[in-house]
Amino acid sequence: MKHMMVAVALMTLAGTAFAAGKPCEELKSEIAAKLDAKGVKHYSLEIVSKGSGGHVVGTCEGGTKEIVYKRG
Repeated sequence: MKHMMVAVALMTLAGTAFAAGKPCEELKSEIAAKLDAKGVKHYSLEIVSKGSGGHVVGTCEGGTKEIVYKRG
């Protein structure tokens, strides 16, 4: 059930997180705040080059970079 809640939270974030014009650190902070507010624990967010793989929860810097969610 926890995994389902995290998935729903991430899908909700994805709708707003794919705004491509924001600086990566700003967007990463916003996503982290939303995850924390939903009670998600033991996760990391990493800024990577586009197409690096992983569960993408946002794009930034004109769509050239992605923010990837990792559990654990």
